[in-house]
Amino acid sequence: MSFQNEQIVESKTCPQCGVSFDITHKDLEFYEKVSPTFGWKKYALPSPTLCPECRQQRRLVWRNERKLYKRKCDATGKDMISMYSPDKPYTVYEEAFWWSDKWDGRDYGREFDMQRSVFDQIWDLVLKVPHKSLINNFETNENANFANFSGNNKDSYWVFEAGSLEQCYYSNNIRRSYRCVDNLGLIYGDNCYQTVDCNNVNTLSFSQDCKDCHQSSFLIDCRNCEHCFMCFGLRDKKYCIENKSYSQQEYEKKKQQLIDAHPDLSSYFQNFISTRIVPAFHGFGNQNCSGDYLYNSVNARHCFDSKNLEDAKYCSVMSSSKDISRDCYDYDYFGYSEKSCEIVTVGQNAYNVLFTVNTWDNVSRVYYCINCKGSSDCFACFGLNSKQYCILNKQYSKEEYEKLVPKIIERMREDGEWWEFFPASMSPFGYNETVANEYYPLNKGEALDQWLNWSDYEAPFPKVDKVIPASKLPDNIKDIPDDILNWAIECEVTKKPFRIIPQELELYRKHSLPIPRRHPDQRHLDRMSLRNPRKLFTRNCDKCGIEIQTTYAPDRPEKVYCEACYNKEIY
Repeated sequence: MSFQNEQIVESKTCPQCGVSFDITHKDLEFYEKVSPTFGWKKYALPSPTLCPECRQQRRLVWRNERKLYKRKCDATGKDMISMYSPDKPYTVYEEAFWWSDKWDGRDYGREFDMQRSVFDQIWDLVLKVPHKSLINNFETNENANFANFSGNNKDSYWVFEAGSLEQCYYSNNIRRSYRCVDNLGLIYGDNCYQTVDCNNVNTLSFSQDCKDCHQSSFLIDCRNCEHCFMCFGLRDKKYCIENKSYSQQEYEKKKQQLIDAHPDLSSYFQNFISTRIVPAFHGFGNQNCSGDYLYNSVNARHCFDSKNLEDAKYCSVMSSSKDISRDCYDYDYFGYSEKSCEIVTVGQNAYNVLFTVNTWDNVSRVYYCINCKGSSDCFACFGLNSKQYCILNKQYSKEEYEKLVPKIIERMREDGEWWEFFPASMSPFGYNETVANEYYPLNKGEALDQWLNWSDYEAPFPKVDKVIPASKLPDNIKDIPDDILNWAIECEVTKKPFRIIPQELELYRKHSLPIPRRHPDQRHLDRMSLRNPRKLFTRNCDKCGIEIQTTYAPDRPEKVYCEACYNKEIY
């Protein structure tokens, strides 16, 4: 399937946001390809009713990455960390028990009621079947309890969408890193602080979009640079400040002069880079693709933060390291898949998975299922492990399953549910607890007006000796006393208190970094704000005038160059 020369066959208006969006003949070919067959009859997927952004928002309300709470396991009574706050009405098991053979999701199976909607009956399962406290490869985590969507981590704290870490803290989407704090989108980092979308970097801080850079600070879009400060767009450089080269001795002197002259170095840096030339697209090894941060992909349109895609559209954070994910639409997080549509959080080896949430590893022909692993040929199920031919968690024979599913599909057609993703109101999380609120922020009133859930639960704060406003903290880390570990710091933005952990304080002292003035959640939002939204704009290259698609809106101050012009300028 090639996306070149796509023909628009239908234009629709999204009933949720009012935006117009197009359906192409290639879209219809995809929906035909992935439509399931029962009893020799194909049950075709119709074109979607919502626009791509509203569809993604509806999926992401099911993904709570960062909001963790203490509560008791409903099976063992043990204290545990969970992504479900204690006030929620669900049964929640600690990870080890949830994965054990001490319970069976089929024990909650029920007959399908043709007089009720499918979504209502799935909601019954959501309320009754045990939920897993966190989504981790818990057997491979060591001393990394405060983590979610993670695995193979050691001595780490408050890390999310994370793997193969040691001594890392307060970071999202981070892999194969050591002794790092406050990072977003970091791969192969060592001793890094406040970086965004960096790869193979060492002792790097306050930097973004850098690769193979070391012993540097305040860099953006630099490659193979060392001992550089306040620079952008450099390649293979040493001892540079504000994109000017110095001797090693001059470099150290000039760097200290800048530090002494500008107490707020972050603001100074943002002003320095505000009118720089930027590439329209981040990525490499792509053919016929659009989006951003996309790698080694073919025919991938409107895709972000992903690699190894082929014939994909409206996908994000698909990161299978070996296999090519093919024929996927409307897919968010994580692994290798084929012929799948409208899913969020799927593990490796997923085939023909449609309209599902949290289905892990080796699933196939699974439709409208939640929290299932290693299963196939299941419809409208919740919390199954290595099962087949189940409907509403009830076991059927192959013949019974294939006879009943078409009847359920006809019922869904009558109710307008057929090939629509789960309503956002069914999510077990408050909108403000989910990734959706990071990409499509709403306040409480706006969320409730859209029939979205909202969480007002506030976990009790640990007892501390005193609370100190962030403005009262000493600027120099050398002036921070050891007993700050017993204090709470009041965030300078949200006024929400937070604490410093010992490992964190040790790293700040080692690298002469100031104590943070903002709550970890606010620091995460600050890093997110440095990234462009997952939205494409049509504009012209500011060098050659060719039409381009980019995440830089036309009213942005940066000069945006197409790939060819940017490479000529940089190299």
